[in-house]
Amino acid sequence: MDVIEIDNLRLRCMIGFSPHERKDKQDVVISLRLRADMRQAGRSDNPDDAFNYRTVTKAIIGHVEASTYYLVEALATAIARICVMDHGAEWVQVRVHKPGALRFADSVGVVIERTPDDFA
Repeated sequence: MDVIEIDNLRLRCMIGFSPHERKDKQDVVISLRLRADMRQAGRSDNPDDAFNYRTVTKAIIGHVEASTYYLVEALATAIARICVMDHGAEWVQVRVHKPGALRFADSVGVVIERTPDDFA
């Protein structure tokens, strides 16, 4: 199993359901694990044979920064959909955290795993 790791992508979006959360964009921290077959890229050393994680990341950034969600679960699901449906990842694990969302904790978040079958 080949996995691309993207850690701690720091973005801002409108997220939360409490009135004070709906006033301004908040920080979210996103980490991804993307399964893709990297054997051909490893053999050829040709960028055209590699999974383009930069394109995926740009799509996620554009979506998140323009988005409005009540729940981190919904945001994580939308990110997963971008990875597997729009960019062909075989599987994705998405971790979304909201720093400072809970008193006495650094952050609160969710971790989800999805495949294309989850969006069929």
